Amino acid sequence: MIILGISGSPTGGSSTDFLVEAILDNIEGDHIKKRFIRLNEESILPCQACGKSPEPDLCFFNDDMNDIFALMKKSEGIILGSPVYFDSVSAQTKLFIDRTNCLRPVDFEHPGGPRIKEPLFKGKKGGIILVGGEQGNFEGALRTARAFFIWAGIDIVFELEYRTKSFEPGEARRDKSIEPKIKSCADKLIGAIKSRK
Repeated sequence: MIILGISGSPTGGSSTDFLVEAILDNIEGDHIKKRFIRLNEESILPCQACGKSPEPDLCFFNDDMNDIFALMKKSEGIILGSPVYFDSVSAQTKLFIDRTNCLRPVDFEHPGGPRIKEPLFKGKKGGIILVGGEQGNFEGALRTARAFFIWAGIDIVFELEYRTKSFEPGEARRDKSIEPKIKSCADKLIGAIKSRK
């Protein structure tokens, strides 16, 4: 079993990175492999809204999304974390989300006209992590993150919002009050995955 954690933070060692990795670290069990990806370190081209089906491939582009798609396909659980910028997810996270449009392919040959197929990752389990300031508005970022999971067919089993009190990267790492929530998110994810089997 593979659990994949994806961070859309541009800052290494950020609270977003920490929370994604901390939830992965709290998932225990035999035969569980955990993978962590920082989108800022990947080479991902922006979606061009080509309006064509690349099947059997997922996309016409050949970039680092190919490896991410392959890993997502093998994963039972997918965690997506992002800082909140301008009431939305980070540029890195949005770039990734836009490229996952192919996870619900379109049948352009359908007799009645183009038809959206079933999501490719239907039944997988996932969770959302958002990190913002004390006065930040999480709703826009939450709506965008939820849309990704819904479109991909991934059931959202936890949502974790963390409000920072400073601009210091990695503040969550020193915040002991977040530890029970981290454990709870990990338990919810692995519990949902096991109940599916």
